[in-house]
Amino acid sequence: MTLIDSIIARAKSNKQRIVLPESLEERTITAADRALADDIADIILIGNEQKILEYADSLGLKNIHKATIIDPETSEKTEEYAQLLFQLRQKKGMTLEKARVQVLDPLYFGCLIIKSGDADGQISGALSTTGETLRPALQIIKCAPGITCVSGAMLMITKTPQYGENGVLVIGDVAVTPMPDANQLAQIAVCTAQTAKSVAGFTDPRVAMLSFSTKGSAKHEVVDKVVEATRLASELDPALKIDGELQADAALVPSVGKKKAPGSEIAGNANVLVFPCLEVGNIAYKLIQRLGEADAIGPILQGIARPVNDLSRGCSVDDIYKMVAITACQAMDAK
Repeated sequence: MTLIDSIIARAKSNKQRIVLPESLEERTITAADRALADDIADIILIGNEQKILEYADSLGLKNIHKATIIDPETSEKTEEYAQLLFQLRQKKGMTLEKARVQVLDPLYFGCLIIKSGDADGQISGALSTTGETLRPALQIIKCAPGITCVSGAMLMITKTPQYGENGVLVIGDVAVTPMPDANQLAQIAVCTAQTAKSVAGFTDPRVAMLSFSTKGSAKHEVVDKVVEATRLASELDPALKIDGELQADAALVPSVGKKKAPGSEIAGNANVLVFPCLEVGNIAYKLIQRLGEADAIGPILQGIARPVNDLSRGCSVDDIYKMVAITACQAMDAK
C-alpha cells in the first residue's frame, strides 16, 4: 500500500466533515464528486444549491447530491454565525452589521461552520490566494493551543528507501513563515512531527533540526537559533524525539551521523526534517522534487486549531482529492 493509499484508507475509516467553499470551481466540484463516490469524507459545499447541482450536471458528475450544500444567503444558521463572528472580532472593530456582510463570504462562512463544531476542516485556494484562505482561519478558528505561528509541511516520497521512513520524509516549514525566531522554529518542529503522525502515519517521528553545522562544528548566530529552538521544542513536547543542530547528511546517513554526532538517536535516523528558515526549506524541497524525482505532497498547513488547507491555484483535481483525505486525517487528530 502506498502512502497515499494509506492516507485515503484512514480517511475512510473515520469520515470527517470537510468544507469546500469554492463550490462552483470545476476542479473543486469534480474532486468533491470523486471524494463522495469513494466515501472518503462527508463533503460540505458552500453556495446556491440549484446552481451547484446544475453545474455538476453540466459536467456529468453523479455524486454531488450526496454532499451537504449550504447557502449563506438562505441558511437558518447565517445569523447565528454572524453573531459568532461579531463576538470573536468586536475588539478588532467588527460590528454586527459588518459581520452580517462578512458571513456571506464562503471562506468565512466555512470557518464559522468549523468554529461552531458543525464541520471538521476546510480546503480552498483553487480560486483564492493564500492570504484569503488563511485570514478567516486565523481570525475565527485561531492557532492551536501553545502555537502562535502557522507553517507548512511537505510529504516527500523519494526513491531512496534507505532514508527517512522507507523513503518518506516530512519536512517543514516550506510555505508560510519566512524567518522564524527560535520560539517559532520550535513550534514548527512540534507541528511537523504531529503532521508526520496524523497524515504520514509515522508511529515514531524523529526530528532533525537542520543547519550548516553539526554539534558545534561551526559558530554563528543562525546556528545558535537552531540550538535554542531544539531546546524549546523539547520543552513544548517533552516526549518529542528531536536533536540539533545537524547537517542534512548527519541527519539522514547513519555512517555520517555516527561520525559527526556520536550518541545521537536522531543522527542518521531522522524522518522529519525542520529547516532553519522558509528560504532554505522551499529551495530544498523543490530540489529534492526535481533532481531526485520525488513526489511532493502539500504544503499541508499546520498550527491552526482545526485543519484549514491551502491549494495552489494551479492545482489538479487529483491534488484536491488527496488534500480532502489529508485534511480528514488532520481533523481526526485535532479532536
